[in-house]
Amino acid sequence: MNLVAQIIGADGAMLDVDAGDKDAVLDRLAQLLARRSGVPEAQVRDGLASRERLGSTGLGHGVAIPHARMPQCAAVAGVLVRTRVPVAFDAPDGRPVSLFLALLVPKQATERHLKLLATAAAMFGDKPLREALRAAQDANEAARVLASWADGSAAQTPR
Repeated sequence: MNLVAQIIGADGAMLDVDAGDKDAVLDRLAQLLARRSGVPEAQVRDGLASRERLGSTGLGHGVAIPHARMPQCAAVAGVLVRTRVPVAFDAPDGRPVSLFLALLVPKQATERHLKLLATAAAMFGDKPLREALRAAQDANEAARVLASWADGSAAQTPR
């Protein structure tokens, strides 16, 4: 199983989330990451927002990877969120975003953080994976799609 799928796990995906704008998405991601990490929601939100101020974490193709390194974080935490309606997120291709992989990593986890981001970028650069996540009927299916990705390709998962 790939590194991203290990972190998201079977219970780390949420589909068809209502969020009208970038701030609402960051609020929701912070809420979910706070539950998974034990870091207070306000601190997670500040960390995500600080990173976004450095430059958008939008990758293009309707995908963004909001993330933050925080000293309060004891272990890597992540969530996959698909919004009901795509949201403007300052992506380089100008397209709105509907797939969000949000990550929270310990401050000292620099090498692992970079490897995780590289894996995530490769995964979400894979068109079949993006399409499968957009077609997923529920969170369990989305988690299976993530887990199916290996060596640069998404395997088709049965429905």
